[in-house]
Amino acid sequence: MTTSRRYGTVLTDHTFTVPLDHDRPDDQQIQVYAREVRAAGKAGRDLPWLLFLGGGPGAAAPRPLGGEGWLHRALQDYRVLLLDQRGTGRSTPVDRRFLAQVGDPDAQAHYLSHFRADAIVRDAEIIRRTLIGDRPWSVLGQSFGGLCTVTYLSFAPQGLAEAFITGGLPGVRATADDVYRALYPRVVAKNAEHFDRFPGDGEQARTVARYLRDHQVVLPSGRPLTVGTFQSLGNLLGGSDGSRRLHYLLEDPFTGGTEPSDAFLSEVDWELSRIAGGPLYSLLHEATYAQGEGATHWSAQRIRGEFPAFDATAALDSGAPVLFTGEMIYPWMFDTDPALRPFRQAAHLIAERTTWPALYDTGRLRANTVPVAAAIYYDDMYLDRDLSISTAQTIHGLRPWITNEYQHNGLRTSNGAVLDHLIALIRETP
Repeated sequence: MTTSRRYGTVLTDHTFTVPLDHDRPDDQQIQVYAREVRAAGKAGRDLPWLLFLGGGPGAAAPRPLGGEGWLHRALQDYRVLLLDQRGTGRSTPVDRRFLAQVGDPDAQAHYLSHFRADAIVRDAEIIRRTLIGDRPWSVLGQSFGGLCTVTYLSFAPQGLAEAFITGGLPGVRATADDVYRALYPRVVAKNAEHFDRFPGDGEQARTVARYLRDHQVVLPSGRPLTVGTFQSLGNLLGGSDGSRRLHYLLEDPFTGGTEPSDAFLSEVDWELSRIAGGPLYSLLHEATYAQGEGATHWSAQRIRGEFPAFDATAALDSGAPVLFTGEMIYPWMFDTDPALRPFRQAAHLIAERTTWPALYDTGRLRANTVPVAAAIYYDDMYLDRDLSISTAQTIHGLRPWITNEYQHNGLRTSNGAVLDHLIALIRETP
């Protein structure tokens, strides 16, 4: 265990050994890393613990750089544990080198099936008992971390003193098809907002898409920049600054020439890499919505066919806008992206997996006794507000805060205001 002081905080490293498969605790073990953060002025006090479950799937916990408003607010009342969820950050990795050692694609797909919210919650319970025994702790879940928090409330509520959720709630009874049918119209609306805000971007997008249709373009990473890859930049549109960043990408993609500039290609490559992060994000994205019987069968790709507005070829032929897509993973990404290509066969097996463990227990949620507050962003592009509201009504005692003041990344961008509001909701006298 290593401790250091930085940015007015005391940071302590923790590493825990947990089973890969919690139902077979004596078999293969993996390591899970977490960073404890305490305010330097309160390091000697026995403050309650707040577990932070971040977004993803497949994203490491944020690294404190100083100035994080939400963390500063949390440290006023808690000692915070930033968890690198299994397979991410400094936990036992899931990357192409490690997965190649696991075995054939069937073995890889089986291995990857143990990296969803149900396993993350069971990891958290081992960590809690190791650190504080039988005492419950608080949890803050952002985005995918919020989905994990609802799983926590479903299967291990005895471990929770209170729960804060930001960035929406999962549809506890929704299939992957239900999720994408709800989200594609949200993405259409985000496109309309963007083109209204930046009227010239519509024609710029058409010009780039037309060029990519007629030419082979390769990004610095070796990934082909196809029309579909270009459209996937729309994942930016769900963040508070994403529309502006997309606009600046489109300002001058050809820099006065007839081919996309090196600067444009480098910026596109960086944005695409930043959006996706590690391979778990792409491999398990649809599986985060799967429980019980039934495969996802590449749901985002299938349901996209119900929304012809995203057909770029038809749009170019008809003069309609070329729409950007959102947080959707498509099978062709495992053919075109060099970072994902080694996982292609495993990805298809995961998409066809027919049985998944339950992620939510609606009966337990209806009988919930843990204090819960949740921020539901009215214009959220990643977690549909109607599904979120339905789940908020399912979880007994949950106090929802429905707001259009922030986008999906409101926890990070609000300088602590979102977390402060949720804490106040739980502490209010009923």
